[in-house]
This record gives sequence, structure tokens and C-alpha cells, in this order.
Amino acid sequence: MKFNKLDLNLLVALDALLKERSVTRAADVLNLSPSAVSNALTRLREYFDDELLVQIGRKMELTPRAEGLEGAVRDVLLRIDSTIAAPPAFDPASSDRTFKIFASDYTQLVLAPAMLALAARAGSGICFDFLPQVAHPHRDLERGEADLLIIPTGFMSPDHPHQVLYEEEFVCVLWRDSELAQGELTFDHYVDAEHVVMLPSGRDDAFEGWFLKRFGVRRRIAVSTYSFITLPGLVVGTQRIATVHMRTARRLSKAWPLEIRPIPLPFEKMEQAMQWHKFRTNDPGLAWLRQLLMDAALRIDDL
Repeated sequence: MKFNKLDLNLLVALDALLKERSVTRAADVLNLSPSAVSNALTRLREYFDDELLVQIGRKMELTPRAEGLEGAVRDVLLRIDSTIAAPPAFDPASSDRTFKIFASDYTQLVLAPAMLALAARAGSGICFDFLPQVAHPHRDLERGEADLLIIPTGFMSPDHPHQVLYEEEFVCVLWRDSELAQGELTFDHYVDAEHVVMLPSGRDDAFEGWFLKRFGVRRRIAVSTYSFITLPGLVVGTQRIATVHMRTARRLSKAWPLEIRPIPLPFEKMEQAMQWHKFRTNDPGLAWLRQLLMDAALRIDDL
């Protein structure tokens, strides 16, 4: 099929080439031979009268024309996938669909068990692929590489719809036998203590920036990790403090000798939400998944 003299099948090849920036990798993604993809690239170059991908050293880079096409091509394919190619109905019991969900280990600890239990109770044959959060998750959402993001509202893109799932508080966790755990945890104790923190990959630590601006001091960070749920265990046997999600603390205090204390400073609750691509709002499968998560959010404190 052609539109304005462009074979629309070439758009799929163009999308893979712009993403992979390699004929060989694009061929693997498309399940085609490298020669077939190379031929497609030649035809695309002729149509757009532009090289699109150029060899620089050992890598292929996008031309300015290709960079301008990247988002537009992805949007066109997502529109087709979410309207023309999407099935008119969705039956979770018979579907073999796999949903890709970008979620932190905290979300997998707190929310995912309730979601999976509800899906199993409904006799669902659906598969779930939890993927690690990245610095700019909305880019993966826009490329169709994620069906759903589960992240705090403060990190969401303003360009796509979202729905709040629940609120979360923060607390401090201490080793039960530490000196800090024997009395009241004051603000001075909090500031003077060494801290165990989670540093988001590829992002600045927003809490540290807020803390410095609000109180004019820095926390003494002794240990940093990429994982939320390892924080409580890393204070055991030390005089250190970790500031963690309340539900994480409650769950992991059953496994570790921990004391849970209120944070001795004003601290806003977190809104945990889900976000999906605006073109896929009417996707029946995604609508089922969103409702499943809303139901699960009502049950997270029952497990």
C-alpha cells in the first residue's frame, strides 16, 4: 500500500532503523535479512532525498532530517496499532498478550502481588513483563516500548493521561539494636546520623536538593544503592538511618530487626500513579489492565 508514493511498509523498517541505528539490529527486530533492510533503507533515502543514517566512526548517526522524522513515524505506527490493529474486544482468560510495565522494585513489592493475585483469581492467561525504570520513562511510553508506567505523579509526562492509584507515606528505619533506636528520633539526630539512600539511575536526587534548600544542610550519605527495597536491610548492624516508603518498611520489618520511626521533619505524601499513551486510551486490553491495577490498589494493605 502506498500513500503519497511512499510504500507504508517502509515506515515499519524506518522506525526500526531510527531506533536501532543499525541495519543488522533492525533486521533482527523485524525478522528480516540484513539485505532486505538495507534495500529498504536505500528506498527510504531515495524517497526522502536524505541519507537518514550516516556512518560516523563505528556507529551510524541520524541526520537532522531523520531526527525530525523519528517521533512522527512512531506516532503514526502507534495510532495504527491502537486503532486499526487493536482487537475490538479483550478476553483475559483466552488472551496470550504480554503487558510491559515500567515499575520500580518498590512497586513490585507493594502493588504487584495484589495485581497478580487478582489476575490469577480471574483465570487470566496474561503475562506481565516488569521492566526497570529509566531516567526518562515517557520516551519509552511514546515509542510503544511500555504499555504502562507506574511512577509518582511528579515524574509523569504532561502529554499523556494518568490515574492516581494510592498515596504513600515515608518513614525512617533503624537497626533495632542501634543507639538511635533507643530513644526519640529528633531532627538533630536525623541530620547528624549517616544515611543509606537510593540514588535513581540517570537522575539527580530530588530529595537531597529539597532537603538542602529547606534546611540549609546536607545529609551524611554513607551508603547508596539503586534499589528501594534493599534500603532497610542495609541499616542492620549499623547506626545508620534509611528513609523509605511506609509499606516497604512494614513488609521488610518482618524479615529484618528494624525499628520504624516517623520522619522528624515535614514530609509530603507521595502519589503513586499509572500513565499510558494517549493513543491507547481505548485499547480494551489496556483498559482491563488499568482496572486491574485500580482494584489491586484497594487491596495492597490486605496482604
